[in-house]
Amino acid sequence: MTKIVDSLNFNQEVLEHKGVSLVDFYADWCMPCKMIGPVIDELSKEMTNKAKVLKLNIDHSADIAGTFGVMSIPTLMIFKDGKAVEKIVGAQPKHLLKNKLESYL
Repeated sequence: MTKIVDSLNFNQEVLEHKGVSLVDFYADWCMPCKMIGPVIDELSKEMTNKAKVLKLNIDHSADIAGTFGVMSIPTLMIFKDGKAVEKIVGAQPKHLLKNKLESYL
């Protein structure tokens, strides 16, 4: 299961993290988010010890979503050493997401 982050631990888990993180901005009611959910879970397992793969529910942490300009979901953001380096909007295939993550390692 992919770790969930929220307004309380986002800074510690993502912005203060030295390394690469992928954050899936999603909502429970979003069908494309539900479709990509298993892909995110697989990436989380495959990237263990290489990159953090996290999920953030925009309904519970709208402040964080607003800070990063998330206008539609799913939005996937890659962070490196706490800085946003790439934003991907919409469901994407696993191999594309994995390649993008690995390019920042």
